[in-house]
Amino acid sequence: MNRTDRLLGILLELQARGELRAEDLAATFEVSVRTIYRDVEALCETGVPVVATPGKGYRLMEGYFLPPLSFTADEAALLALGGELVRDRVDPLLRQAADEALRKLASVLPPERRAEVERRRQGLMFGSLARPATDRRLVLARRAIEERRVARLLYHARRREQPEPREVEPIRLLHLTDAWYLAGYCRLRQDSRLFRLDRVDRLELLDERFELGERHALTGTAARDVAGYPEARVRFDRSVLRWVRERQPFFLLREERSEDASQGSAKREPVFVYALRDEAELLAWLLPWGQAVEVLSPPALRARLADEARAILERHAEAAAIPAT
Repeated sequence: MNRTDRLLGILLELQARGELRAEDLAATFEVSVRTIYRDVEALCETGVPVVATPGKGYRLMEGYFLPPLSFTADEAALLALGGELVRDRVDPLLRQAADEALRKLASVLPPERRAEVERRRQGLMFGSLARPATDRRLVLARRAIEERRVARLLYHARRREQPEPREVEPIRLLHLTDAWYLAGYCRLRQDSRLFRLDRVDRLELLDERFELGERHALTGTAARDVAGYPEARVRFDRSVLRWVRERQPFFLLREERSEDASQGSAKREPVFVYALRDEAELLAWLLPWGQAVEVLSPPALRARLADEARAILERHAEAAAIPAT
């Protein structure tokens, strides 16, 4: 922290917490007590009315405040919520910065406004299944992006028996569905790719640096990931439609009206069309729906789903043979 930031920080601390000893400020900013003495003297020279009381410490003269930020209670509450949301998902270095930002936000609000903001904040909460981000890979990925350095990953893609090395030119980090992804240009695939960080067995930064170019444009990456593949058509029972629509996989292409003329128009369930990038990938999405799902096409996928169902039955045949009590 440079001196200018520290002087502002001392001022915010005094405004937020009242009277503080030089030792307390030294511990907060990780400097010596002598440095705090010099910093307080510098604040006084700029016209900040700091009052020193022997045996008690420093405080701001009664009635002195920094010019308040023009935040409404709702705006300040949303900033606090946003800071907390980010803080719980980033690495320890950024988490410390988030804590500092939240502390500064609270410091510049008058006491009566702080209480109002806290009431608003308590009335709106965000839940998450995300684990605290303590992963070293997140720190390295962020550093690679900031320094424009090529990263070498040992990446274990889903449904591959062994991880494979990838050299990636990282562009940004994305937090999707409670997981971090590294987005960048993959030299192996010669295209933009997303790499889920918890599937990276090893991440190292190379000395090589890269310049941003056309190949680093990430717009439309998701669309390219599902373009050009065969289509699979699936129908779900009406009883589960609401839950099916609640959280669809990214390879959903569209939802269509059923063309099954055997059903009355009021009873026609929609048909969901998926990009068939990988049969196992789609089966993993379909199987949990059990008997409420039906694959309409292609025939090979329909047959494979039936095979999987038979295999599950065979594995549990002994339990299935026990009469219900």
